[in-house]
Amino acid sequence: MSKGLTRAAIVTATLELLDEVGLEGLTVRALAAKLDVKAPALYWHVRDKAELFDEVATEVWRGIGEELADIAEGTEWDVELRRFCDVLRSALLRHRDGAKAFSGTYLTDPGILGAQESGLQRWLAQGFSVRDTARAFALANGFVVGFCIEEQAVGQADDRQHYDLQARAERVGAAEHPLTVEAGVELFGDRDAQFEALVDLVVVAVGSLRGAVPKA
Repeated sequence: MSKGLTRAAIVTATLELLDEVGLEGLTVRALAAKLDVKAPALYWHVRDKAELFDEVATEVWRGIGEELADIAEGTEWDVELRRFCDVLRSALLRHRDGAKAFSGTYLTDPGILGAQESGLQRWLAQGFSVRDTARAFALANGFVVGFCIEEQAVGQADDRQHYDLQARAERVGAAEHPLTVEAGVELFGDRDAQFEALVDLVVVAVGSLRGAVPKA
């Protein structure tokens, strides 16, 4: 085992390398080179690339939890849900290909999961069941991850001209297809405004769960 090499150092280097080369360019060999070690030295700490990203995603989620830790008791559920969506989006966009890299990973720190207990209690106190609270955050998480994957794909595209609104309108034919052009403004225009509008829809959907009678 290389002297001084730690999991924390590996996680930090992985995030730096991800920002530099993206998900496709991030290999164990490239990471070893960045850390100035031989690739086998990494396997003392992580067995494979999947375990590596489990550790990295755990660190990202730890940061998300720290940002959300100041949510006070009695905070309305919709305020908390919007905050969760905003913080998650920021965390995913903070790193190149972050939405793809951190989805479908395994959290290695059970403390992150245990911290959810107080949040569940807040939601139960406002008329949600455990099941519906879990579904609410699954919906919010799925929406944000999907939105960010698309957002990063567009933002990191080699040819941004493909997403230029004027060029798109000319290609579609504004005179013949005015509604399609208008829809394009919604799809490829102000991403922040679009995100907030879609979070509104998530909140409406989640609100319908509160106090709902379970289906047989």
